[in-house]
Amino acid sequence: MVIREYNKFKKAEIQRLYAEVGWTAYTENMPALEQGYKNSLLVLAAYENEELLGIVRVVGDGYTIIWIQDILVFPSKQRQGIGTALLKAVLNKYPDVRQIELATDNTPETIAFYKSLGFSEFSEIGCCGFMRC
Repeated sequence: MVIREYNKFKKAEIQRLYAEVGWTAYTENMPALEQGYKNSLLVLAAYENEELLGIVRVVGDGYTIIWIQDILVFPSKQRQGIGTALLKAVLNKYPDVRQIELATDNTPETIAFYKSLGFSEFSEIGCCGFMRC
């Protein structure tokens, strides 16, 4: 597996990835998703040969805060270390950023995954989060 910057938005593979993980709300407006990718601070992709395995997308200023907007791995490739490798690549790129945040599904699996990588739930550090959808 190789992790590299994802510089060229490939609509078909991104649409397939989001569909397979069930994030179809994003793909209902592909032009907006493409602009989101183009305006991201960083997008990394995991590949085996030329096959896309997963993506992590980061927004923020890169100095005081980053937000891990998307981390997706094809379901058939999950639980093989791909998501961990993608997230570690982001953490290694931004070792001095004070706030590294994300929002995720509230399931035991996702909570365990992020806690294994050193993340804490907001409530554990005296904070709370808000979202307007």
